[in-house]
Amino acid sequence: MAKVNFTAERVASFEAAPGKTQTIYWDAKAPGLGLRVTPAGARSYIYESRLFGKTVRITIGDSRAWTLGKARTEAARLKTVIDDGKDPREQAAEQRAAHEARKVEARRKDVTLTEAWAAYIEARRSKWSDLHHRDHVTLASAGGQPKKRGKGLTEPGPLAALMPLKLSDLSAERMGQWLADEAAQRPARARLAFNLLRIFAAWCESRAEYQRLIDPQAVATRLSKDALPKQAAKTDSIQREQLAAWFGAVHQLSNPVMEAYLIGLLLTGARREELAELRWDDVDFRWRSLHLKDKVEIETGRVIPLTPYFASVLLELKRINDTPPNVRQMRSLEAKGETWRPSDWVFASKTSSGGRMAAPNSALHRVCVIAGIAPVTLHGLRRSFSSLAEWTEIPSGIKAQIMGHKPSAIAERHYNVRPLDLLRTWHDKLEAWILKEARIDFNSEQNQQGPQAVIQRPANIAKK
Repeated sequence: MAKVNFTAERVASFEAAPGKTQTIYWDAKAPGLGLRVTPAGARSYIYESRLFGKTVRITIGDSRAWTLGKARTEAARLKTVIDDGKDPREQAAEQRAAHEARKVEARRKDVTLTEAWAAYIEARRSKWSDLHHRDHVTLASAGGQPKKRGKGLTEPGPLAALMPLKLSDLSAERMGQWLADEAAQRPARARLAFNLLRIFAAWCESRAEYQRLIDPQAVATRLSKDALPKQAAKTDSIQREQLAAWFGAVHQLSNPVMEAYLIGLLLTGARREELAELRWDDVDFRWRSLHLKDKVEIETGRVIPLTPYFASVLLELKRINDTPPNVRQMRSLEAKGETWRPSDWVFASKTSSGGRMAAPNSALHRVCVIAGIAPVTLHGLRRSFSSLAEWTEIPSGIKAQIMGHKPSAIAERHYNVRPLDLLRTWHDKLEAWILKEARIDFNSEQNQQGPQAVIQRPANIAKK
């Protein structure tokens, strides 16, 4: 088609040739500038030239958005680029990529702690225990929800004030002020929250979408050292001379499940959640062993001895668990469309949403009050196991293996493989010593009759 001097009027009057999907008109004034017209009436400026022996055609834009003068200027620019041996299409692609990268970076910098924290919990959930997961949720909770126990609403977690902030806004100054505010109200919770936040920041650096957003100085340990009071080592534990009073108080609890759980913590040295998550499938009465979850051996857990007295306590608990409800209770279940079956949990709870015991702290506090001893925490019972073991001179490696402590020496990690029977020898010895100091008359030989044996509770520890 012959070239025509473009004018605004001619550009508006050009029409597509009949029977063609598009018609291109060429400008006589600006080399390579053309106007593409479709049968529907769409008009777009284009530029066409040759580069390295191949035709290069580029769309400039709609004629309604581009004036003729601007289109000719753009055509001249494209001609210069091609004359330099460059492909404008590649430059355009690079510009679009750079533009998209800037948009992605802008969105990345707008990510809030709330969004990243939720992604972090989702990514790490399978690696955490229920308690560790619950800590991450409650510490970041906005509060204002009805309490599950007691009246009123829950309070915001320590991290709630930081959640709306962008990750890029977590500066050292902002974190220092937050720590100072929280230290005045709840220093222990603030310390836990800050430690979890530091681990979260390290995780962010391993993810491309969150890298280099959090200022490293914002999670520096010096901030917590400056703002929080020095953490004293906890020493709460049950002393040898307090065992009789403590056991006497435990046996006064009206809940046999709670009683068995607290005794189990003291006699096994297990962590609170390790024992709380125990199922009946994890209890082997025949070979006297317990299979516990473990924070070190996450995949396999650990197997520890089931000592004679604790076995008798669990057998009684299993008898209770396997006993069907009375006729009235059974009818009540049927009216609700429910069926009864024994619980899979060793320390089952009818009131807990998870079906197992969830909050034993208050019961332990009552026990300490009744026994007339200083308050002991659940972890303090684990500490008591370790401390009391010193009286029987249990080898430190055996004690560590029962408690689930990570081996610290080369020999422990690679050479000392202790069978369960060896652990049982020392564990039984420790339990017998504890029962003696607690003035509990228990004949362990009864427990050698196997799981079918009915082991009676000694008369001096019968429920009051």
